[in-house]
Amino acid sequence: MKPKSILKIIVDLAMTVLLFCLMAYLLVGETAHEWLGITMVCLFILHHILNWNWHKNLARRHYTPLRIVQTGINTLILLSMIGLMASGIIMSREVFAFLPISGGMSFARTLHMLSSYWGFLFMSLHLGLHWSMMMGLVRKAMGIKKPSAARTWLLRILVILLAAFGVYAFIKNDIASYMLLHTQFVFFDIEQPLVLFFFEYLGMMGLWAAIAYYIGKLLGRCGKRREKK
Repeated sequence: MKPKSILKIIVDLAMTVLLFCLMAYLLVGETAHEWLGITMVCLFILHHILNWNWHKNLARRHYTPLRIVQTGINTLILLSMIGLMASGIIMSREVFAFLPISGGMSFARTLHMLSSYWGFLFMSLHLGLHWSMMMGLVRKAMGIKKPSAARTWLLRILVILLAAFGVYAFIKNDIASYMLLHTQFVFFDIEQPLVLFFFEYLGMMGLWAAIAYYIGKLLGRCGKRREKK
């Protein structure tokens, strides 16, 4: 495998781990949250540099239904990141405390919450839409050449269980109320083990990624049918 492909996998994995840590900001501490946020922005920029060919071909490519959805999701992720960066700088008490910013805290808090939860959803959808490509890279890295029906079905069962747990976690944590601004304050169970918190968010990520994966499959087939016609 090419070094660039390996670096892509490392960056994507690091961003996923950081995403979980950032969602648990009260459990990891505000100072750590700010520094992790800066790290995430740096990795986000590196991710786009590594995938620069995608940007170069934006105006050239033929837009199938799948590519339209992928481009839309990527645009929403970018907007979420901009919202997180802007609101994070305004609310900063450590890293950017030296900046002469006054006021706007209420707006920044609301924007940060919206950008966080919707950004988590969009990033999960992005992961699902690119799941086949990522699994191909992982198979190359692990030297797996032959398909296995047993392995495929095992992974499907694990995804179904993870997605079902994701539905439970989504309802239990009342995530919809944050995404729709029914409440403007996030509740954290400070006695909840960090591992359990991460597992709940892994379940929710698995849920959205699985939905996006199968929608991507459906859109891909629709695109192929149109090309044949």
